[in-house]
Amino acid sequence: MKSRNESGSVNIAFLNSLIPQSEKLYIWCYEEDAELQSTTCPEHLAPVFDAAFHRFLEVNKYPEKAEDTVNYAGFPYLIGSPIGLQWAVTGISSGRSQLFYAIGPVFYEVPEKKRIQYAMRPHLNSMYDTSWFEALLQNIGEIAVLSYAIFTRYVLLVHNSLTGESLGPDTFVSKTHEPEQTVSVKETKRDRTKIYLAEQAMLDMVRNGDINYQSILGKAIVQSPGVPVHGNDPLRQMKTSIVVFTTLVSRAAMEGGLSPEIAYALGDSYIQSTEDCRDSAELSTLAASMYHDFIYRVHDLKRKTHYSPLVQKCCDYIELSLERKIRIADIAALTGYSEYYLSEKFHAETGVSMNTYIRNAKLERGAVLLRSTDLPVQKIADTLAFNTVNYFIQCFKEYTGKTPAQYRRSSKNMT
Repeated sequence: MKSRNESGSVNIAFLNSLIPQSEKLYIWCYEEDAELQSTTCPEHLAPVFDAAFHRFLEVNKYPEKAEDTVNYAGFPYLIGSPIGLQWAVTGISSGRSQLFYAIGPVFYEVPEKKRIQYAMRPHLNSMYDTSWFEALLQNIGEIAVLSYAIFTRYVLLVHNSLTGESLGPDTFVSKTHEPEQTVSVKETKRDRTKIYLAEQAMLDMVRNGDINYQSILGKAIVQSPGVPVHGNDPLRQMKTSIVVFTTLVSRAAMEGGLSPEIAYALGDSYIQSTEDCRDSAELSTLAASMYHDFIYRVHDLKRKTHYSPLVQKCCDYIELSLERKIRIADIAALTGYSEYYLSEKFHAETGVSMNTYIRNAKLERGAVLLRSTDLPVQKIADTLAFNTVNYFIQCFKEYTGKTPAQYRRSSKNMT
């Protein structure tokens, strides 16, 4: 661990404890003049990755982003590169000065040296010194390869620890218009049935306007990392995946009730913006913004116009809380009304009791998990905060007419 400042060293040592050493994901603390203060990166790698960080700021003409880093904007964002290498950046005030922290570097998929060399060729031609890039290639195996979902969890963990905030994945998306689809794992054999089910789960979130899409999205992305088009240009591959995904999402939004006039125009706009992107971070940012945008537009359409704002607020809270115990007392406290009044009003407007509505919403989510993942039934029951797996099975059979195992088999037989 390299450090020239004792307080920075204490901070970074604590932050380092939040990330498993096996991940090879490093934290960097910079002073406001962008000079490295301390890092968790091993000494033999620190100069290589630090040089790459600064060079990619220059390559992508990011003086404004570097300036934004010092003038801390209040939430983390991504800085990318033409080769798919990314860092996340956040910052804090420290007395009279301001520090900013970078987390990375990270690839979303296993890098190939030939593709990286090809993608960097136009940029290297304009540089006097390319030794930093040669050093990066020599140490490419020391760079973390993580899915976007896992990487951003660590980023938020670091950010929240630094700032005392409690940002969640949805806040990260809405504030930075964050990524989504550009994640990958090392591919061996593609199970196309699993890929289809995962894609359908992601599109179901759009069709239903399901604003609690984060957990499903994370699981689905691992199964369906994008279009398997391989070439020498990592950015072109990412763009192709995002264009295809945008097309599918816009069609799903139309199936969910969004008018073709809006859906086509919106999709075309995002596709053009995809083509205009300069680096992997911009593409990741745009992809998540697109997915988030379509889901919320469909959600707004599906809001029951005959529901009062109070009951709609209850429905939204339930939808966003399916993975924890939901108590009427908590919802009543949130809305400021008594449990009795809230329960009566909810039943009068929806036609079912609040407990029934909560149970049915959880069972709907259980059906999505059964269709789109291989999670054991026990794990699904635990995820949805059912008291026991037997109770989940009983409720699910009453709701769908099938046990979870039967439902899963019938879903796979339909593919």
